[in-house]
Amino acid sequence: MYLQKVSYKRQQVPDSSIYPFNIAWMENFQCLEFPSNVTFFVGENGTGKLTLLEAIADQCDFNTAGGGRNSYFEVDQAESALGEYIRLSWSPKVTKGFFLRAETFYHYASYIDALEDIPSRKYAAYGGKSLHHQSHGESFLSLFNNSFGGKAIYLLDEPEASLSPVRQLSLMKIIKDLEDTAQFIIATHSPILLGYPNATIYNFDNDDLETIRYEETIHYILTKRFLQAPELILKELFQEDEE
Repeated sequence: MYLQKVSYKRQQVPDSSIYPFNIAWMENFQCLEFPSNVTFFVGENGTGKLTLLEAIADQCDFNTAGGGRNSYFEVDQAESALGEYIRLSWSPKVTKGFFLRAETFYHYASYIDALEDIPSRKYAAYGGKSLHHQSHGESFLSLFNNSFGGKAIYLLDEPEASLSPVRQLSLMKIIKDLEDTAQFIIATHSPILLGYPNATIYNFDNDDLETIRYEETIHYILTKRFLQAPELILKELFQEDEE
């Protein structure tokens, strides 16, 4: 692992009653350790997964709108309010990497298109053609296959957003091929990706950030239950509307 720990500089926070400092788990938050090269953040929407991932990206000097250290474009609501209040502990520090924000990837693709460079050179890291000339899922995999590699840290926010189940398995294979030299921190809702072997999973749903087993995630539990008895699940769900 390169990134060993994230520590919270609580004493420097000006007002802990405002967002994002009032997120439930931040009241008890001191630090988060990374014991494996692949770490997942799981939890419901609004629990602060992206907030922490974005803060880590900020301290890595990645563009918090998405991209790496040399990606110069902006989108609304991409600034990290938490970034200056965390400290990263490295062993050793790496400067190469990428922050994937699924929600802003369109803007990143437009930024690449607008670069004044020879097309064959500026698209080399994306399969040789504009990301806008590929499907959303294809563009994600082009980035993963052609741009990722070496000693680096990759921060991925909901990479499954545009990937079919088969493509999610392809991403797992890419991660496996790179795991010996790269570190991944991934915020996800995907029960497929969460099944990655020997990964660390942090649950953001409670008042403390704690590791949980894959089989304990709500993603695994609900998916398994639905696949075993979809008729029963749908009956229970639709009965609530009728009542």
